[in-house]
Amino acid sequence: MRWEDLREDQDGEALFDREDIAPAPERGTGRAGLSAPGGGPVAGGDGEPVAVEIRARSIINRVPGESPMFRWTLNPYRGCAHACVYCFARRSHTYLDLDAGRDFDTKIMVKVNAGELLRAELARPTWQGEPIAMGTNTDPYQRAEGRYRLMPQIISALRDAANPFSVLTKGRLILRDADLLEQAARVTDVRLAVSVGAVDEPLARSVEPGAPTPRARLDTVRALADRALGCSVLMAPVLPGLTDSPEAIDAAVSAIADAGATSVTPIVLHLRPGGAREWYAAWLAREHPHLAPLYRELYGKGSYAPAPYREQVAARVREAARRYGVGGRTAREEASTGRHRQRTPAGGRAEQAGRTERGGAPRQMRLL
Repeated sequence: MRWEDLREDQDGEALFDREDIAPAPERGTGRAGLSAPGGGPVAGGDGEPVAVEIRARSIINRVPGESPMFRWTLNPYRGCAHACVYCFARRSHTYLDLDAGRDFDTKIMVKVNAGELLRAELARPTWQGEPIAMGTNTDPYQRAEGRYRLMPQIISALRDAANPFSVLTKGRLILRDADLLEQAARVTDVRLAVSVGAVDEPLARSVEPGAPTPRARLDTVRALADRALGCSVLMAPVLPGLTDSPEAIDAAVSAIADAGATSVTPIVLHLRPGGAREWYAAWLAREHPHLAPLYRELYGKGSYAPAPYREQVAARVREAARRYGVGGRTAREEASTGRHRQRTPAGGRAEQAGRTERGGAPRQMRLL
């Protein structure tokens, strides 16, 4: 595989041990359910959860396109043990000669030099200090982060450079770094968001089997709000026929409001071919075959549901957000303390993310 030469365990006949040049990084005591891959090539298709430690050549990635929602991203991991069946990033694993299904869930690439590499790239004269978005591809606070602890290094580097950043996550591990996030928020713009598509716990266990429960994620929002670290919620993805009813949306927005979220942004499921589309379709046929006609109607002509359907979902969320006063608690806290600026969903511009509390029809975001 073309990335094998980046592996941390493939030093060959090095003149010095790596520990002789730089101190060994701090690691957690467990392995987050991931074994070491061994000395040979990583085998795909066996379902064995492994963490493949690699030394990346670069860490800040420019997003292609004319007008992306964010221009720069950072992903310390490739693959994600949350195993969300709808994840649009699945296709990226095929670039590693691995499959977009079980390999994406179990073969986790760990960029062990992410922190040191980021410091070097932030220090370049050509770097303009633009916002960097994290969690736009795979979750930086997935289980592997409990062992590798890359995010404290990353946040510290961004704090020391006073470089604005955003984090989108499902992981409760973000609370471990709350002190660092507070420090960073004193010197730059820090925007936090948690993804909660619905509050149906049995459905979440089926569609997001490796992720924290919706209740746990809302507890994370609440804990961040209690520390005056404003946190928005991406209600993502809204699943047609499963979480799009008025009752399901009302229950979700009510819980999001109670958690103290600064805003709620609905994102309807999108299914790109080459990974997410096929993996989600197999799950749907297995778990909810009666919905197949609805999905053929909505996604038969493309990756996105029709605009009228997306607008209907957005209207339902917007009305529920108005009714439950999403953002009121955190706004009052910020008005009384003055410690932090109002935050928007990860990635930045509120008008692009479709924040509901400002009124008007939210626009569909292109990334989860």
